[in-house]
Amino acid sequence: IAACSSPSLPQRKALMVLFQHWFCVAAEETSESNRVSLYLKEVKKAAPSLLAFLVNLADDNGNTVLHYSVSHCNYDIVSVLLDTGVSDVNFQNFAGYTAVMLASLTAPDGPRGMEVVRRLMELGNINICSTQTGQTALHLAVRHGRVVMVRLLLSFGADANIQDAQGTTALMFASERGHTHIARLLLERGQCDLIIALTYTVSAGLIKATGRQIFPGGDELIR
Repeated sequence: IAACSSPSLPQRKALMVLFQHWFCVAAEETSESNRVSLYLKEVKKAAPSLLAFLVNLADDNGNTVLHYSVSHCNYDIVSVLLDTGVSDVNFQNFAGYTAVMLASLTAPDGPRGMEVVRRLMELGNINICSTQTGQTALHLAVRHGRVVMVRLLLSFGADANIQDAQGTTALMFASERGHTHIARLLLERGQCDLIIALTYTVSAGLIKATGRQIFPGGDELIR
């Protein structure tokens, strides 16, 4: 619709059918990358000005096809979308999540999927905060114990000291949830502000007066 200065009613109806069909073709768990690629080629050929609008079209939850493809771990489709050169990888849905944030929760199957995730992180802003929780992709990866994603995010410069709406950093989440390996990784590679982390853990009762952590498996970290 944005491609037309003043679309008529028939044009609006035709565009709505096109957009609904787009989500059926590209946003389902069973969607196929070859079909999506062909679809986009036809759109670009018939109406080039609609390509960016179609690729970045959001549904009632603010999700684009990129959001759905990442959530489904359908990284072949993610690659097709990125290949268009018009996909807004920093677009936030109504929960404030970007495609990079959703990718941080996934476990790609094989090197091909991981390569697409790397490309996504390279193109996107990995330090964007959710508009609802203030959390970043790193917060999410740490909370859910995604070690591979934590390592990858840090390699792309994820800021481990960003605090969410509750004042919690990634290291604090690792401490709360007993993710010892992730906490060690953050300490080694995340340039964590230990003043923030220790102040929080003491006030939250996660460290005894002796300095030994009381969360499961965490007494190796601070002695």
